[in-house]
Amino acid sequence: MDQNLYRSLLVILLAMAMIGASTAAYAGTVWRRASATFYGDDTASATMGGACGYGNLWNSGYGAATTALSTTLFNDGYACGQCFQIRCVSSPNCYYGSPATVVTATNICPPDYAKDSNNGGWCNPPRVHFDLAKPAFTKIANWKAGIIPVSYRRVACRRTGGIRFKFEGNGYWLLVYVMNVGGAGDIKSMAVKGSRTNWINMSHNWGASYQAFSSLYGQALSFRFTSYTTRQTIYAWNAAPASWSSGKTYQSKANFS
Repeated sequence: MDQNLYRSLLVILLAMAMIGASTAAYAGTVWRRASATFYGDDTASATMGGACGYGNLWNSGYGAATTALSTTLFNDGYACGQCFQIRCVSSPNCYYGSPATVVTATNICPPDYAKDSNNGGWCNPPRVHFDLAKPAFTKIANWKAGIIPVSYRRVACRRTGGIRFKFEGNGYWLLVYVMNVGGAGDIKSMAVKGSRTNWINMSHNWGASYQAFSSLYGQALSFRFTSYTTRQTIYAWNAAPASWSSGKTYQSKANFS
């Protein structure tokens, strides 16, 4: 076989394998049972911020279609940004016929060990529980129910635009909150490259934030990400200009499909 043809076929097969690996995390995902409550009011103002560090969820692109996760699902923050399809089941309070709602994980629902797991301690491990923003809850059930049984499954996150980076820190410590991630929605590892440096591995801080203890001021910054779920890796080249500063948010053109 011609070597150029062989290489072309190999590239195609590798690409197909990567696509298969990424879609396998979602296609035909089994529905699992859990429970759901809601917090906040119809404005979803109480859901702003959260343990993932996304800040104002309207500005971050998530809006009110969000949820806090019990610790079993939250996974020390590696579940931040993941998307779940949720439907109400086996309750007279369900809105049957309504489509399942899709929400993004933006917060943690902390345990309450003073209460029984089946009587107020809904987020105690190993219980699987979603504490939804009220607008998301009322799409599938009557809010007066308080708590409902649900079925859920992971789905791919559909995002508009590139990945967003909110910068914090100082001249020797760069802290980056990663938002608007498509595909699996999550990040397993991250690295940063200044225009005058090699790749520097960033450590997981908490939620959706990663940090590098390096002096990177005055350099254009690029990022490398690997998804927690699919293990896909992408590069966001020159995501922030050399004039970047703490407190600002930058957006790349790159995103997971």
